[in-house]
Amino acid sequence: MARDVIVVGAGPVGLMAAGELRLGGADVVVYERLSAPTRQSRGASFTRRTAECFDQRGLLGRLGETEPADSHFGGVPIDLGIPAENHYGHRGVSQFRTERMLEDWVGELGVPVLRGREVTALRQDDDGVVAWVDGDGGPAEERAAYLVGCDGGRSTVRKLAGIAFPGTDGRRGFLTADVTGVETRKRRIGEDLPGGSMVMAMDLENGVTRVVVHEAGTPPPRDRDALTFSDLADAWQRLTGESIHHGQCRWISCFTDASRAAAAYRRGRVFLAGDAAHVQPPAMAQGLSVGVQDAVNLGWKLAAAVAGRAPEGLLDTYHGERHPVGAQLARNARAAIELRLTGEDMDPVREIVGELLSHRGAAEYAAGMLSNLGIRYDLAGGEHPLLGRRMPPDHTLTLPDGTRTSVADLLRTGRGLLITTDPTMAAAGDRAGGVDVVTGTWTTPPHPGLDAVLVRPDGYVAWTSPGTTDTLTDALGRWFGAGVPQPAGR
Repeated sequence: MARDVIVVGAGPVGLMAAGELRLGGADVVVYERLSAPTRQSRGASFTRRTAECFDQRGLLGRLGETEPADSHFGGVPIDLGIPAENHYGHRGVSQFRTERMLEDWVGELGVPVLRGREVTALRQDDDGVVAWVDGDGGPAEERAAYLVGCDGGRSTVRKLAGIAFPGTDGRRGFLTADVTGVETRKRRIGEDLPGGSMVMAMDLENGVTRVVVHEAGTPPPRDRDALTFSDLADAWQRLTGESIHHGQCRWISCFTDASRAAAAYRRGRVFLAGDAAHVQPPAMAQGLSVGVQDAVNLGWKLAAAVAGRAPEGLLDTYHGERHPVGAQLARNARAAIELRLTGEDMDPVREIVGELLSHRGAAEYAAGMLSNLGIRYDLAGGEHPLLGRRMPPDHTLTLPDGTRTSVADLLRTGRGLLITTDPTMAAAGDRAGGVDVVTGTWTTPPHPGLDAVLVRPDGYVAWTSPGTTDTLTDALGRWFGAGVPQPAGR
């Protein structure tokens, strides 16, 4: 039986994509090459916008306790007390913990996650995608209408789809490990050392410390499998004078400062998301976050296409909106690495960057870039400050029955929202499916004088009244196609 969508990869991005697709009504399956979840945790934090994405699906609370994550650019701190809005991210959340939470969620939604299944070949035609999958039961041919590659920086899907991956090769090597039984001063955003070296140490859960070492002049290791904890501990002692050799290493790996973005996020019926679409050094801890946001952008659009309600061109907006974000991430990561690790010759530039970031305008711009709250999609139709930006999810309104709710609560179903303070305007939404109509009074208005706002399932504003030149009917048709919005049942 053919599926609607095959998702390749059961990391956070693949699982988030699968959940978003299922919320939109798609029949989806996840294939994962590894036979069991790994306890490796390359990601240990996520940005403010990613926290909002989790929250608007009711998932943030499932992660348990986290701590606020500061921001910096290339080691130059950004005072997050300067911007009027909260840009603090979340730190101390192991990637394993995030994956476990998301797998529980997609399981509740009825999405099968099939492990020990490796995609080895692809073929597209006018009606769908055929994937050859090798697993315990031998090779099998699986068919779906679409396929989403979330299979990492060395993506097999990207290579099979023939999508170029331009960028820069890695020149610097970094060692990273999760260790227990060590006591060392925490260096949460890293500590820069003379000559362009750097060490980092931050708490995860259950007494685990994440340590990272970059020793200036050290190229990327040729054989990752030959790495030992002694290699990292020796470098740590050379740079800090401390010994952590007695620690128990749970996991060790390495990464480089390679930075790339796929030339296309879509090739026919094949899409890329996460590290399959963009890789960069974890200079700003954004890889996982941007990947999750890729999934949230793509999921509702692809589900609409499967259901036959996607307006013309909707799937093309995925590349149009997310490729610039991935390209900017690759650029920013390269700049941050050079700023941080070039050595004393970069000191004058660091001083200037620090001075600039002490000014409100520069601090707000940088904070918005690093928290991902500054993303604005290029949506035609007006100049309203909210248009193309994410709808702040913590804003609340009071419904006609006196109930108070938030934007995040209203987005839990993964449907679009038409929120209006004018009951007569609700009747004007006559061309869209997959949209809930909510009337009420803003308790905390997201913008003065906002009478109505159309919010996409990914939380971004597609239309406002006043402030948008297009009619509501035009906006509903552009993003949601034909149909009639249904009351939200409140």
